[in-house]
Amino acid sequence: MNIGPIITAGIAILAIVTLVNTARVVPQKTAVIVERLGKYSRTLKAGFHILTPFVDRVAYKHSLKEVAVDVPPQICITKDNIAVEVDGVLYLQVIDPVKASYGIENFLFASTQLSQTTMRSEIGKLELDRTFEERDAINHSIIAAVDKASDPWGVKITRYEIKNIHPPQTVRDALEKQMRAEREKRATIAESEGERQAKINVAEGTKQEAIAYSEGEKMKRINEAEGRAREIELVAIATAQGIRNIAEAIEQPGGRDAVNLRVA
Repeated sequence: MNIGPIITAGIAILAIVTLVNTARVVPQKTAVIVERLGKYSRTLKAGFHILTPFVDRVAYKHSLKEVAVDVPPQICITKDNIAVEVDGVLYLQVIDPVKASYGIENFLFASTQLSQTTMRSEIGKLELDRTFEERDAINHSIIAAVDKASDPWGVKITRYEIKNIHPPQTVRDALEKQMRAEREKRATIAESEGERQAKINVAEGTKQEAIAYSEGEKMKRINEAEGRAREIELVAIATAQGIRNIAEAIEQPGGRDAVNLRVA
């Protein structure tokens, strides 16, 4: 029996398997950590790479893209002792693959836990009403705390967003009543302001009407007085002119005889 072809085939298969196991194609935005005999050797970037058979092995593989991590809901106690359920989303990115591999066992879990503890701390500093108003401040505080702690892990915290803040049902009912009362208050104020403005407008109109009427009466009386004065003046002028004419007629020859005759 000829075993030469079998040995050749076995060697060929072994070579193919070895080549497949040692050849690595690293995708874009991916980092691969290679260990040689259990010790860190190098970091493979995007492209084609050949590992040393039986000596090198791929120990870790990291995505260099920004990753969104869901932060599970948790119960937080506010400054005024109200229990609220808060959840969020944490955005992070691996900056140093070596630190991300050897700096901590699971940086995703650690970042999530740290963001939760920081969230509880920040919520505990605020009263319930302010938790809805101070979302941006809470987000920035969590980013600063987690980013500082994750620096040895080779991870950069880019963003944190609070998704929901759920107070108890009794508190939500009280808030709804408060908002409804506030809306009714604003509606009543607006209605009273409208009535007040309407009364002011009516009073202003009445005032302007009275002023216009009095001005009309004044002009009417002035015109009537001027008319009477002018009438008296014209009568006086006419009377004086008549008297002058009579006097002149008397001074004429035969005027006195005419007057005596007229009187008789």
